Amino acid sequence: MAMSPSDPKLDLMKQIRTHEVAMVELSNISSSRAVYQKNGNLFFRTTVPKAKASEQKQLDAAKAKLEKLNS
Repeated sequence: MAMSPSDPKLDLMKQIRTHEVAMVELSNISSSRAVYQKNGNLFFRTTVPKAKASEQKQLDAAKAKLEKLNS
């Protein structure tokens, strides 16, 4: 049985959900704590506000892609 290509809308919805969960998790961490953020295959140490800003940016980009696919 041949595998069908994955649905891009479903993949985007999963990405959006992942970013939303990450935002909630980061909101529950003290701002003074250091966190590790994945960039490619590596993890880099950063601050909570910087990680939140990066996650928000990725979330907005994923939502924009999904909106583009729906139009």
